Amino acid sequence: MPPRTMRGPSSIASSISACSNGEASVLKLSSDILWAILISLPPPGVVHHDMNAPLAHYFICTGHNSYLTGNQLSSDSSVVPIIDALKRGVKVIELDLWQNSGNDDVEVRHGGTLTRPVDLIKCLLAIKDNAFSASDYPVVITFEDHLTANLQAKVARMVTKTFGAMLYRPEGTENEKEFPSPESLKKKILISTKPPKEYTEPPRTIVKEDSYWKKDKDEETGNTSVKQELEATDKQVGLVDQDEDEERAIPEYRSLIAIHAGKPKGGLDIWATDRNKVRRLSLSEQELENSARERATDIVRFTQKNLLRIYPKGMRLDSSNYDPMLGWMHGAQMVALNMQGQGKYLWIMQGMFRANGGCGYVKKPNFLMDENKVFDPRKTLTVQKILRVKVFMGEGWYSDFHHTHFDRFSPPDFFVRVGIAGFPADQVMAETKAIEDEWIPVWNEEFDFPLRVPELAVLRVEAPEYDTSGIYDFGGQTCLPIAELRTVSEQFHYMIKTETDSNL
Repeated sequence: MPPRTMRGPSSIASSISACSNGEASVLKLSSDILWAILISLPPPGVVHHDMNAPLAHYFICTGHNSYLTGNQLSSDSSVVPIIDALKRGVKVIELDLWQNSGNDDVEVRHGGTLTRPVDLIKCLLAIKDNAFSASDYPVVITFEDHLTANLQAKVARMVTKTFGAMLYRPEGTENEKEFPSPESLKKKILISTKPPKEYTEPPRTIVKEDSYWKKDKDEETGNTSVKQELEATDKQVGLVDQDEDEERAIPEYRSLIAIHAGKPKGGLDIWATDRNKVRRLSLSEQELENSARERATDIVRFTQKNLLRIYPKGMRLDSSNYDPMLGWMHGAQMVALNMQGQGKYLWIMQGMFRANGGCGYVKKPNFLMDENKVFDPRKTLTVQKILRVKVFMGEGWYSDFHHTHFDRFSPPDFFVRVGIAGFPADQVMAETKAIEDEWIPVWNEEFDFPLRVPELAVLRVEAPEYDTSGIYDFGGQTCLPIAELRTVSEQFHYMIKTETDSNL
């Protein structure tokens, strides 16, 4: 994902080397020379991964409740966060569809909350105008719809008229054996959804869980009473399965669906794969975590052909996020984060999707696609590489911040936190010493990071300003995909440009 616009030239000059044994030499370079070395890295906007594999072979930059401007309970719904996400490289947009108060139109809002709605047509037009701002690769819209059949028909007409030739409709049979490639879907919009059962069946009494929040609480505590009760109710009233749902849905609406979502019919194992068709499965972060304890290899095998979407648990009312590595190391393509949130997990996602020119698609590592030797994230792995990072100096804060921003009577005391986000055994953070009273600090410190899964590793760099109170001011941060760093004379040399936008 492309970084946000920076307010100024704040930067930390570093030399980064990959070594297996022996001492790696470190070049002492001025910041001007380090800037010049940037040309040895994949330039922004240049796609260099193979884009001709099926969609299931890629991590896809994915947003959660993409229309919300703030928290999950009471914020406004708007097209603004949708536009912002698309411009930053997000390629999967989620819209929750509900009928309006007059029951004659469709609006987008977070159901069961106090969030204020936005008209669906405004969201569709915003997507049409901004879908390919970051790259020409496809945008997927996931509908969580709660609509009557007549409103589904209205959505079908609305989507068809708005997107026209941009809308991708699968040719021939609905059951594709594999997904098309991002290259073949350039400039295309795909719809992914599952028709809701309550409106595609004959009228009956609908039994729902006690509440959205209780479901999440039960997932956290491992209490399956609600789930078991619902399953029993489903059998009693004869709920139909996914395929029957789609058969009952109106043809115009069903024909929109390019990526079919849902669980397998007949109560089969959710990780079961079908050679004759592919699908998308959605799970909460907690459901994935629980399932991964016993079914890790089954999940990885499932994601070799099918799409897996992970979303934040419902109790994250403040739009906070979870560690996206949980999904990526199991092969999940659509790891959905709250883009309106803040913090290190969103920064890590931004770092991961800087790869491949920031186009929103990153080719999954080969080890996640090996059908003969399925990767098991639970196993203890050996070190593959050692990443050596030398932090030289920092500059630019003097022009980015007011001179009294950090300390009223003296220059700031910056230090650097540097480390790895990635496979659990690789995750670590280290710190330099704080340089007192200096706008252009020189640290000249070196760190070694053993990497067991370098393909998933993201380099994290933060520049806090030290305070004796223990509450540090934010001076900048960046995250970089380690797999993207190119060698120069058997070393990586990189200028890490920190993002000083404290609103990230």
